[in-house]
Amino acid sequence: MTGRGIDQIQASPGSPELFESWVTDARDYVRLAERRNGPIHLPVSADYIWGSALAELNRFGPEVRIANLETSITTCNSPWPGKGIHYRMNPANADCLAAAKLDVCALANNHVLDWSHEGLYETLAVLRNLGIRTPGAGLDEQEATAPATLALPGGGRMVIVSCGLQSSGIPNSWSAGPERGGVFLLPDLTQHSLRRIGALFDGVSQPGDIRVVSVHWGDNWGYDISPEQQAFARQLVDQAGVDLVHGHSSHHPRGAEVWNDRLILYGCGDLINDYEGIGGYESFHPDLSLLYLITLDRTSGALLNLTMPAMRIRRFQVHRADQKEISWLAERLTLVSRQHGVAFRQTPSGDLELTGLLHGDQH
Repeated sequence: MTGRGIDQIQASPGSPELFESWVTDARDYVRLAERRNGPIHLPVSADYIWGSALAELNRFGPEVRIANLETSITTCNSPWPGKGIHYRMNPANADCLAAAKLDVCALANNHVLDWSHEGLYETLAVLRNLGIRTPGAGLDEQEATAPATLALPGGGRMVIVSCGLQSSGIPNSWSAGPERGGVFLLPDLTQHSLRRIGALFDGVSQPGDIRVVSVHWGDNWGYDISPEQQAFARQLVDQAGVDLVHGHSSHHPRGAEVWNDRLILYGCGDLINDYEGIGGYESFHPDLSLLYLITLDRTSGALLNLTMPAMRIRRFQVHRADQKEISWLAERLTLVSRQHGVAFRQTPSGDLELTGLLHGDQH
């Protein structure tokens, strides 16, 4: 979530004007963070917000880097009418995304149209100019639903579909149409939606493709996974041939599951946001986040390994979490994932890793 307060600390902050009930100036979020953890020396460099996350990514060497980007990248001054929260980043600061070497920004979420269709179209142009794929949003329905395809260095491809649901706060009016820009909004979690996603993959399918669904769904806070969400995620694996479900919307990490050797992440949490210093949700530790470093079998798509460096947001920068924070994350994620048959433990290097029945079991 690189808009709002995160935008204000960078080299070219956009207009700080907000239309929220309590905060009307994005710089107030910077002041809250500084009050909590000390001064942020402005302006920051393009790679500042990622902090030690960049070293972790370099250590792992991922072939593909995927993020849910929950902001509009625009100078547009027309906020979506009646929407309480509007995220915006100045296009001049988009080099912060390039600093993380992102390949894909999933855009089917509840902030990409915060600054109207004009803001969406500028967002798409900025990201594409950076060479970043933008599944989940587009100038019309065909573009918004089109999978992003990436050739893998060792051969084969990764194919990503990005979609969202109203349960995450996406207005129904944001749904892309035949002649209307917007996002790929699923109406429900029924077989109809499942078949639609399967058809999108089948329309571009090549032998050996790794299929990924990046889905924005559910509440911002809490650990409950609805039976409908779980059933849909499992059906994506069983019926649509999906190898990885990348779920998001919650502002903190939620539970995970391995189903038929495929990884389901129900809610990845925010790697970076401007919530630092905001009270009310301390029990969820929204200042703690995770990188999800996933190894899949290149031939079958099955999960081989999941390593999660534990991070902490401090002064709008991602740092390695300390021992106490790592232990808390391991215990909490194990508690909320136990029903799915998996647990989390700390490795000697201080990462979290998933344990449990990864192969030959339904759980």
